[in-house]
Amino acid sequence: MSDISRRAFLRRATETAGLAGIVSLDSAELRANPLGLPIGCQTWPVRQWIAQDFPGTIKKLKAVGFQSIELCSPVGYAHLGFGGLAKYSGSQLRRIIRDLGVECISSHFSLQELRQNQEGRIAWAKELGLTQMMVPSLDGPEHPTMDDVKRAADEFNQIAERAAEAGIQQGLHNEGFLDTSLADGQKTYDILFKLLNPQTVKFQFQISAIAYGFDPIHYFATYPGRFISMHVQGWDARTRKIVAVGHGTLNWKKVFEAARIGGIKNYYVEMPFPLMEASVPYLRRLKV
Repeated sequence: MSDISRRAFLRRATETAGLAGIVSLDSAELRANPLGLPIGCQTWPVRQWIAQDFPGTIKKLKAVGFQSIELCSPVGYAHLGFGGLAKYSGSQLRRIIRDLGVECISSHFSLQELRQNQEGRIAWAKELGLTQMMVPSLDGPEHPTMDDVKRAADEFNQIAERAAEAGIQQGLHNEGFLDTSLADGQKTYDILFKLLNPQTVKFQFQISAIAYGFDPIHYFATYPGRFISMHVQGWDARTRKIVAVGHGTLNWKKVFEAARIGGIKNYYVEMPFPLMEASVPYLRRLKV
């Protein structure tokens, strides 16, 4: 997530955190896990904990049932709570995460840090054991022209090609510029599916974007194989608020069935911690 959109999203989500409560885990529960994938979480919501105690934070996430994590780069997200990770080398982070019993194959990177030193950031990613490098958005104006979208796509295709040459899958999240539309009503996001190389660029879908007219089931079905990951939030269309997964109005069985068509290989719950914790029991039982 980008800085501005993350803050706005979390502000909305926090309004409902108290309503969800904290659901304890029962070791006797059936652990189906949708698509047979590890239950993952994005570490953005717990960035303040990470800044104080990274190993302790991972222990806490593991204790409530998360099996994988997605990080944010200590370079591109240094001022947002992840700068403290810079004291560890990539291999040290890899060892800490592995020894605590979770996996980490993905992290978010800012577009700017890849522009400045993509080679160095790829080296760090490989040292950490990442196979995916995600970018939250592409630079562009609030009211883009087709030329603006083409310029952004051309640049990102070049970034993705260099990542592919290094054995890394380049991913693109859907926030900020990707949520805009052209004057004729075409969505920037839809245009990018035509302009970005399907071999080197995979998409990471933000489920909460449904609030802005981006239906995950529609996109997974319309663009099969173009996705690799998603950020998971519960959604209640009646109240238009973020809720724990399994609450609200989303049909998660259909979402995950469509995600299989879309090509999803991993997913990360991303909400305030009480809502993330409350989502785990439902995901452990969900069989798709």
